[in-house]
Amino acid sequence: MHHSSGFGWLGFGSFRQRNKGHTVEVYLGGRSTLYHVYKRPFVDYFLRKVSGWYTLVIFTASMQEYADPVIDWLDAGRGILAKRLFRESCTVLSNGSYIKDLSLIEEDLSRVCLIDNSPISYSINEANGIPIEGWTHDPSDEALLDLLPVLDSLRFTKDVRRVLGLRGFSLLS
Repeated sequence: MHHSSGFGWLGFGSFRQRNKGHTVEVYLGGRSTLYHVYKRPFVDYFLRKVSGWYTLVIFTASMQEYADPVIDWLDAGRGILAKRLFRESCTVLSNGSYIKDLSLIEEDLSRVCLIDNSPISYSINEANGIPIEGWTHDPSDEALLDLLPVLDSLRFTKDVRRVLGLRGFSLLS
């Protein structure tokens, strides 16, 4: 089973808080820039738990030069983030929005879901999308914990779209 994601569910913030954060050095156009990134609350637990249920794929609209060091930091050598797709794998709309075509991950979309804070990103695979609020700094955020029962139950359905595609079904309270 595949599980694709944008950075919205992993949660990177630019706000200093109790968790220590991490400095990422990005090289673009021959120039080096330092970024400070912070983990969304419970992201380590979330990744450890969900990686036992799914094959995790990062599908981000970020550039590879920025995303790779952040993903490396999150993975921490565990090898739980199996595949990475970046901005060049997205379709760009005329308004600048990025769309993620999940068929790039797996042809059979019955076993693929995308957790993303931007519903436009899964608009061509709407029945595979799981919305999550974006995160920038709230240390009491529990959005990742709230997703665990849903992701746990989706493991046992033959087609995630039959559950996620139900009209009126909402994962956001």
